[in-house]
Amino acid sequence: MASGDTLTTSLADSIPTMIAAARIVREYEGVMPQLVDKETLAKGSGTVWNEVTMAQLTAQSVTESTTLDNPQQMSDTLFSITPTVVGIQTVITDRVGARIDSKAFAKIGSLAQNAIQRKKDEDGITVLDGASVSLCGEGSTLASGHISAAVARIASDTDEPGNPPYRAVLHPLQLKDLEDELTLGVGSSGSGDTLTAGEITEGLTARVYREGYRGMISNAQLYEDGNITIDSDLDAKGGVFAQEAIVLVQGFSPRTETKRMPELGGGATAAYIYDEYAYGERSSGNWLYEIHSDAAVPTS
Repeated sequence: MASGDTLTTSLADSIPTMIAAARIVREYEGVMPQLVDKETLAKGSGTVWNEVTMAQLTAQSVTESTTLDNPQQMSDTLFSITPTVVGIQTVITDRVGARIDSKAFAKIGSLAQNAIQRKKDEDGITVLDGASVSLCGEGSTLASGHISAAVARIASDTDEPGNPPYRAVLHPLQLKDLEDELTLGVGSSGSGDTLTAGEITEGLTARVYREGYRGMISNAQLYEDGNITIDSDLDAKGGVFAQEAIVLVQGFSPRTETKRMPELGGGATAAYIYDEYAYGERSSGNWLYEIHSDAAVPTS
């Protein structure tokens, strides 16, 4: 028999483990589905969403002596998107449901839907990576001029100018380079051309120093998306585009179904979540520009 004070370690086997709180690993829900044109593939309309683009015609000057005999031929181009189905399955045994802490169990329901939403965003990011033209460049530091250049090229495209709103979707580490560009003169010495944080009290630089770069560059609204992949060269690929450049066609609405599995583990319930959608690029090569730039982890 042991002697001494009785501590919590002495009766560790008698002290139950209590779950005070539960949380889901944080993730970026993503922004792409909210920033593009949305269309719906109606029931009974087949499996493909189709849009016809009518080409421009050319008018000519007519004088009093002109006999107008120059008919302009009309032509069209078919733009098609075929939505596909994505899904996720989870299985929870009755024993797990009965034994798991209620706080943790309450968080389970949103995990699968978060996965669907993340995939939807990642598929939109893939469209940015597929742009015909890439600006900035591998290993290069992103600057506001790259955003401005993309917007100018979209708005002035000779084949078909793109209309606002314009979007700029970038990784947080790409946005950091834009912040550094604007706050370049802010330091700690207070000498020469360098300002201390306390010396900037108003204006755009002060706001960016306090809040980070948010808002617009050349009429393009900036959006942060941490689902953008950083590759092995420590680069990321975002994009600048007119909203109408990317179309998200959605088929049937997201739906959930469950199935009882009494044969599994003393009883279980399988849950299935499905969605149907696909992205496509409208006026390909004219309204979307990839922004490929350095995304190394900053140290200052």
